Amino acid sequence: QVQLAESGGGLVQSGGSLRLSCTASGIIFKVNVMSWYRQAPGTERELVATIPEIGTTLYADSVKGRFTLSRDNAKNTVYLQMNSLKPEDTGVYYCNALVMPTQWSRAADFWGQGTQVTVSS
Repeated sequence: QVQLAESGGGLVQSGGSLRLSCTASGIIFKVNVMSWYRQAPGTERELVATIPEIGTTLYADSVKGRFTLSRDNAKNTVYLQMNSLKPEDTGVYYCNALVMPTQWSRAADFWGQGTQVTVSS
């Protein structure tokens, strides 16, 4: 089984910064892709940013230039640095990982429990 541990959420004023972390642990051969999603009340979950093991990081248009996603492959950890936060960034942020538990396994999706980010105006 694979677990995703998230940390770093909280309350911040508009224009402030937060850094989210997510670490995958358990039976892991390889973590192919790691991503952050968010969900505001009454809305669908949306992709914020995604980073493959090797390759280009992609961002939602709404966060480009403000958020930076980085990855430490040795630690199976991703970091989402969020700057110039806006009230519309408020929501529950979920970590997602596409993981191969063994070299013979197909990759499967795993989710963290979510961490609340609240940006006050």
